[in-house]
This record gives sequence, structure tokens and C-alpha cells, in this order.
Amino acid sequence: MGSRQQITQLQERIARSIIGQEHVVSRLVIGLLANGNLLLEGLPGLAKTRAVKSLASSLAVDFSRIQFTPDLLPADVTGTEVMHTEAGAPQFRFEPGPIFANIVLADEINRAPAKVQAALLEAMEERQVTVAGTTHKMPDLFMVMATQNPVEQEGTYPLPEAQMDRFLMHVYIDYPDEAAEGQIIRLVRGEEQTRVAPAAPEPSLHQKVSVEQPVPQQAVFDARAEIAEITVSDVIERYMVDLVFASRYPERYGADLKRWIQVGASPRGALALDRCARARAWMDGRDHVLPDDVRDVAPDCLCHRLMLSYEASADGISASAVVDQLLQQVAVA
Repeated sequence: MGSRQQITQLQERIARSIIGQEHVVSRLVIGLLANGNLLLEGLPGLAKTRAVKSLASSLAVDFSRIQFTPDLLPADVTGTEVMHTEAGAPQFRFEPGPIFANIVLADEINRAPAKVQAALLEAMEERQVTVAGTTHKMPDLFMVMATQNPVEQEGTYPLPEAQMDRFLMHVYIDYPDEAAEGQIIRLVRGEEQTRVAPAAPEPSLHQKVSVEQPVPQQAVFDARAEIAEITVSDVIERYMVDLVFASRYPERYGADLKRWIQVGASPRGALALDRCARARAWMDGRDHVLPDDVRDVAPDCLCHRLMLSYEASADGISASAVVDQLLQQVAVA
């Protein structure tokens, strides 16, 4: 089975568990293939945690969940040096924290103080943790998926722009539609019935073979190698650069954009567009990137990298609306 078929299988498994959130499922897979970290934002009960757990359970990976709270310490995330006694001689040994996993769920990341958030920065960006002067490497497959609630701001510590920029994509999760809501009820009801049902007899050897096996990590590495070979033409590359520069010099594209944008996207925004657009093209079975690939991932890659002005807030303009305007104003050369 080829890597594309295995990744498609992975996406289908997640979609069976996360009803009515196709956009979120595709972003989880794109983030995995693009080797980046994701920030999921949505109201309580919209399956943010469930989505990450579903991804982890469908992959042959180590999964770790960290519930961020105001009393959390950096050592609770990274690990610490613990003294052990061997042969009567005391010595310090590093005990890894929950950050040392393939997929790390940082639940409600904005509820932890700045020192804990900063402890996550090195691991997210440099794929390593330094404790007591010693550097410890992350696994080859390493991804931080953080969640936060957009409405409950009491007792929270908003993420600084420097840390927001470290996330490859900022994915907003909205309510499902009416049809999906009914499917969610039936799905959870079926899961409850399965949990309370009497224990099933031991499956036969033939039945064991038919059970779905998790997708191996090698499929992700093979997919990333193929994505690295995806062609990005000079026209598409120029289009991505123009989008980023339009956010930095909005006066070139209209008075409204100039009033709304205070600070534009960093070079990480252009890199995110390139990586995510290539991943999307690969998922569609193409060996080259189209303008539609860039437009599709642009809101998730750029919204959290824009600092909007007071005028934008007064006009009720969101970052998503600003990116939509940029996409309308910037043409493919």
C-alpha cells in the first residue's frame, strides 16, 4: 500500500470519528504532512480534543495530553532532573516530561502562565528541550496540537505574537450543521452502547487480521519525502510572496486594508503557505501547486500572523475577513 493510500485511509478514519468537521480533519492531516504545529480554537464541545485523539489513535504513535492550568510549572511539561541512588552513590537522572511524545495535545494552552508557554517554544520550533544544561532531542515524528477557547478569557494568559507565529496553522472550529448534529448524537449513542455491552468473546485469528491497524509512521515520512518534490512554479511562488507583502504594505491594495492591518505576516507566513499548499496538492494527487491550493490554506496560515488595528475592531472586522480581502485584491501574476 502506497503512502498516499495510507494517508487517505488515515483521513477517512478521523472523519468517521469527527462528524461535520471536514475542514478540521483536512487541516490535521495537512499539518502532519507539513511537519508543523497546530492551534485549534473553538467553543467548548466542538471536538477539539477528540479530533487530536482520533488522529493519534489512527497512527502508530505515542500520544500525550497536557492539561494546561495556572499552577503548571515548566518542569511539568519538559521533565526534570531527579536524584537516584545506585550502589550507594547519588546521581541525577533526567526524567522526561509529557512533551516527549510523537503527538502532544496542549489542552487549553492559554490557561498556563508565560513561563510554561515559553517552555513549549523550544520544543515546538527547535524540536529539542534543554534541562540543566543538557539538550534532549524530540522524536523524529513530533507535533504539538494546542487548543484554546475564544470566549473564556478570565484567568487566562493570551499567547504572545511570538508564540502564535510558531504555529503552522491556526484552525477555527465552528458549529456543525443540522444533519451533522444528528449524526453526532447517533455516533456517541453507539459508542455508549458499545461500552456498556457485555464483553465479547476472544476473536478468532481470522477476525484479528481484519481489525484496522494504525497507520505506520513510515507512511508519514514517505509522504513528506514525496511532498518535498512537489513543483512550485515561479508564478505560484510570486503569488505567495505577493500575499504576504500585501499584508505588510496594505496601502498598496486599498484604504480599508491600510486602516485594518497594523502588522503584517512574518516570513514564517510565506513558509507556511508553501508547505501547506504543497501538502494539499499532494493530497489531491497532483505533482504541482495550483493557485487554489494557496487560497485554500491562506486563512489558516495567515490569520494568526496579522495584528489588526483598533479601527478593524471598531468596524467589526476579523482577521479572516482581512485575509479574504487580501485574496480578492492580490492577483496571480
